[in-house]
Amino acid sequence: MPATPSAPFLRRITPGRWAAIAWLAGLLFTVLLRVRLPGQEEADVVAGVAFLRWDGLVMQVFATALALRGSALLTRRPAAAVRYFLGAAVVASTPLSVMAIPFAQYLAVDVALYTVAASRPPREAGRALVLALGTLAAYLAVRVLAGWGAGTTSTLAVALAAAVAWLLGRSERQSRAYAEQARAQAAAQAVTSERLRIAREMHDSVAHSIGIVALQAGAARRVMDRQPEQARQALAEIETASRDTLAGLRRMLGALRAEAAAGNRSAEGAGLPEMPGLAVLDRLAEVTAAAGVRVAVRRVGAPRALPQDIDLSAFRVVQESVTNVVRHSGADSCTVTVDQQDPETLVLTVEDRGRPDPHRDGDRKGDRNRGHGAASAPAGSGYGLVGMRERVTLLHGEFAAGPRPGGGFRVTARLPLPAGATPR
Repeated sequence: MPATPSAPFLRRITPGRWAAIAWLAGLLFTVLLRVRLPGQEEADVVAGVAFLRWDGLVMQVFATALALRGSALLTRRPAAAVRYFLGAAVVASTPLSVMAIPFAQYLAVDVALYTVAASRPPREAGRALVLALGTLAAYLAVRVLAGWGAGTTSTLAVALAAAVAWLLGRSERQSRAYAEQARAQAAAQAVTSERLRIAREMHDSVAHSIGIVALQAGAARRVMDRQPEQARQALAEIETASRDTLAGLRRMLGALRAEAAAGNRSAEGAGLPEMPGLAVLDRLAEVTAAAGVRVAVRRVGAPRALPQDIDLSAFRVVQESVTNVVRHSGADSCTVTVDQQDPETLVLTVEDRGRPDPHRDGDRKGDRNRGHGAASAPAGSGYGLVGMRERVTLLHGEFAAGPRPGGGFRVTARLPLPAGATPR
């Protein structure tokens, strides 16, 4: 159960900042093209007449202001930001004495097109692309109508780069939509599978109770005339079993919906009974220790006799949490706390301290002993948490899971207890 890692540095830079960086990089490249650098006999591009004059510098400053304004708006108002970037590209190209808008002045536009295509609906993204390509065509048309030279080939190259940036953005949006749909379907499948498993367990529990009722009813019928006291005792057993069964059905089966689902979860723990409860946590700890993770079981308060459905669900929550520690956390130990101090609530807590420090000798030895076990397991999908939350919710309880302040992970479940649960 690893904590969610922080995003890489590059991913923490906003699209607006990327656009601003692209604009400044293009501006720097434009300047470098027009000065003689060390090792060159002359500059690659002859500076225009107005490039180094006051009016040319003013236009470059004004274009930069437009680009920075567009960067600030890119996240909140991407369509308006694209217009600012296009205006900046036209203004910045004017004093350069070029026949077409250079690629360097369109870098920020390409970033904006990618952002719009990746984050906005198809219609809005399409309008942004048309506007960007239309600006290039209009710039070229003005030069042709004025009788000036026009860089048609350069314009086509810049337009192609803009179209590629837009297509990459659309691909990113479609990939995210597909991944989100797949996650939603997988989460729904996990919930449904968990409910089906709960239904099977409830079937076993009810079948067991009905079997007891049938046996006691048969015994009462046989001794009703000759031994009325034993008959009354059998009827009392029938009443108790029936009430417990009905209470469990009201708590769990009432919340289950009929859903068809394929697949079953794998068997849960070697050496555990088919209908386990909190009484076998020590056995669970032994099984987990064989996987390389020590489990310390702490019990707070006097143990109480729990209804079978609550006892089973509580065990399943602990079992799934411990399984996640073994598979995903890299921790070599965890603590299970069963708090029964409150007669109305059962509180379960499973926490680990995360991956141990590899520089400590003891931890290095533990890692060698575990081999390809918990420490090397890949991160989990998180659907175990979905199942635990669903199980607790069906019992009208509260569930929380997340990183611990000092490192590691903590799972907490609060299950309300029905009236009448007494200390053993």
